[in-house]
Amino acid sequence: MATIRHIRWVKMAGVEKVTVLDALGLDEEHTAVYRWILQQTSVSASEVAEALSMSLPRVRPIVAQLERLGLVARKAARSDRYVASPPTTALRPLLLERERGLTRAHEALVELSDLYRRSAEQRSVADVVDVVIGDDAVRQRIAQLQAASTEQVRVLVLHEVALVSGEENIEEDRALARGVRYRVIVESAVLERPGFLTAAREMAQIGEEIRVLPALPTRMFIADDQMALVPMHAQGDDEGFGALLIHPSGLLDLVIAIFEEYWSHATAFLPVAEVPTTEEVDRDLLRLLLLGVTDAAAATQLGISLRTVQRRVADLMEIAGVTTRMQLGAAAVRRSWV
Repeated sequence: MATIRHIRWVKMAGVEKVTVLDALGLDEEHTAVYRWILQQTSVSASEVAEALSMSLPRVRPIVAQLERLGLVARKAARSDRYVASPPTTALRPLLLERERGLTRAHEALVELSDLYRRSAEQRSVADVVDVVIGDDAVRQRIAQLQAASTEQVRVLVLHEVALVSGEENIEEDRALARGVRYRVIVESAVLERPGFLTAAREMAQIGEEIRVLPALPTRMFIADDQMALVPMHAQGDDEGFGALLIHPSGLLDLVIAIFEEYWSHATAFLPVAEVPTTEEVDRDLLRLLLLGVTDAAAATQLGISLRTVQRRVADLMEIAGVTTRMQLGAAAVRRSWV
């Protein structure tokens, strides 16, 4: 259902710094042009283009937009040259208008939320579940639930490819950046995906907790304690993709309780490590093997050869003084190697 960031296999970009000009909807090029003009007594469009290594056809509409916003003005004596307007004079009216717009939007949100709350109080048993039909609609719900989350998101991930790709699920990055806790349980088969180990480490560093179970019955996505999304059809069903959106109710309480029960029995995944050392690679190898990953899959995750995996296992068995892998697993736990 939701492809959470730890199975995207790419690094999360840093959170961008928001400036006053960003709040006004101006992009980096507009901001760069305005900042440069601010530092000059007067400039022409060609001088801006040369100074910022931009093409003149690109600079002209940018300067024209800044002029329409009142951020720059033309010189009276030479209409081909521009001067920056004082920021406090030019930006304050724009920011005040934006603030008034946000205030109106907030008031509308409060009104609509009140209408929804009144309706929700009158819901019948059948109304606590909405049916979401179609891939696009389900993707939209997943994005909305993550964007609205304020405390935590809980997810069950199956080994099958999820509906939302890593590149599409930008709302997860934003949620993590604002401090939303992600708790994710994956099937052990997910651990065999190339690059999962590295991505899991990266996600652990920014607050995502991952646990593992041998198998899970379904996908599941829970936003705070307010909404849950589960597949409409059973696994292997060919009727098409759809989901059930569960509102606050006894059913939602049951879904949350099911997740928490799975979470309590799931095995924690790998600890955070910036650059794995030889000892940490052995620890990772033991953890992967204890979680049921094959030698070949472990080799892929660790970026070493199958022969190296087998040699390391043999070395660890010798150090532990055991003759079987089962004994090695018990010894690893007893000696706190994992």
